[in-house]
Amino acid sequence: MRREGERLLLEGDLTLEHAARLLQRGSDEIANGVRVVDLAQAGKVDSSAVSLLLAWRRRARAAGFSLEYRNVPESLMSLAKLYGVGELLL
Repeated sequence: MRREGERLLLEGDLTLEHAARLLQRGSDEIANGVRVVDLAQAGKVDSSAVSLLLAWRRRARAAGFSLEYRNVPESLMSLAKLYGVGELLL
């Protein structure tokens, strides 16, 4: 995970093994001005990735702004659609 201005670039796996650390770090970055999360470099994903992205979006909305996701991997969109929340990641 690295930051470029208002954009957060996620690199590596978004799995249960990393979810708690990513949740905290991403939440901190969102609180400090991140408005776009780019998933172009995301590795493996599992259902915890869907929860992670939804949690970040809730935190952004609670702070009064929107959070945009870019380059969401098809595997992650498939999971989100399976759980009926695909439109929330668009």
